[in-house]
Amino acid sequence: MKKVTLPIRFGLVTSAVLIAYFLVLALVDKHTNPAFSFVNAIITGFGIYEAIRTSKLTNKEDFTYADGFKTGIITGFVATIAFTIFFLIYATEINSEFIPQLLQQMKGGLDSGVGIITFVVTIMGFATSVVSSLTVMQLFKKSNNYVENK
Repeated sequence: MKKVTLPIRFGLVTSAVLIAYFLVLALVDKHTNPAFSFVNAIITGFGIYEAIRTSKLTNKEDFTYADGFKTGIITGFVATIAFTIFFLIYATEINSEFIPQLLQQMKGGLDSGVGIITFVVTIMGFATSVVSSLTVMQLFKKSNNYVENK
């Protein structure tokens, strides 16, 4: 149970930062520009990095590649699910004009609304989580390559 609380905690903090970033964009009316969603990947990647780094620091001898990858995946998935729930609430309850504005910004490339956009947000979050976890673990994995000093 203790191994799961760390990534859940970091996932919730990461989602809070994602939500705050989205709301700041909404304040300056830039939240319908899909180009700004690239920063979401950076925020998620940093959250995953910090979760894996903290996990490695607390479990120095027992830390494995699989443990770090699992920490990253759980962190990213928790952040994605929490942000997606917020996104659904925002798009349906807080600002019902958001989806039409977003679709218009995307030049009408999609005909359906909340469902397809929510699906895209979720898949992008999950994909970012997997790629970020694999990338970050390259920094923290134990290397078997070493040179003996003679």
